[in-house]
Amino acid sequence: MEALEMAAVGAAGVAAGGINAVVGSGTLITFPTLLAFGFPPVLANVSNNLGLVPGTVSAAYGYRREMKGQLGRLVRFGTASLIGGLIGALLLLTLPDDAFQAVVPVLILAACVLVVLQPWLNRRLKERENPGRRDGGAPMWCGVLAAGVYGGYFGAAQGVLLMGLFGAFILDDLQRLNAVKNVLASIVNGVAAIVFIAVADVDWTAAGLIAAGSTVGGLVGARYGRRLPPVALRGFIVVVGVTASVIMIVS
Repeated sequence: MEALEMAAVGAAGVAAGGINAVVGSGTLITFPTLLAFGFPPVLANVSNNLGLVPGTVSAAYGYRREMKGQLGRLVRFGTASLIGGLIGALLLLTLPDDAFQAVVPVLILAACVLVVLQPWLNRRLKERENPGRRDGGAPMWCGVLAAGVYGGYFGAAQGVLLMGLFGAFILDDLQRLNAVKNVLASIVNGVAAIVFIAVADVDWTAAGLIAAGSTVGGLVGARYGRRLPPVALRGFIVVVGVTASVIMIVS
């Protein structure tokens, strides 16, 4: 890549890291950037995934205060994300590139609806709260598994899907749930990255540039995103999710 292209990829990494920290969908910035510079789709997807791993880790670190008291939740859902990310990465290497194209926008829009309805859903859940099922039970675990499969396969708006699930099934503060989302995203991206390193071609220059940019973006996004009030964070999630769906439908 030429110097200007390298600068553009690095800048896209910064933006993607910041967006991933607050919502998710940073892939919709870095992936098209790589495609615009002539990268084949699978190579772009693999290199992008590797590059975004440090950004998701730095975002999780930025939300470390909100993780207090959530170790059990992180272990439970982290297992689902680990399995899902592994399955998704293997699917990427075996299925046609457009296999999920039709269903993904629908999933993202459904997640946005769940985010919008979260206050009402939480009130209903509180009315019939079962102390043994505060984290949504088996349906929520399966939902996180499915989000992990999608994240390992492609990853755009993985955070929107997770936040939609959390808002529908879990009674907790939105920023605390966002902290969990960042950890789960780092697990999914991390396990997928290990698979890709082992068996797929990687453009290490692109991956390195995105990694450097996303690390900075993740820290900055976490610093400011964790200050957003619930209404503002919810609105930002919906805007990014709807935008992601539209982009994927028309592309």
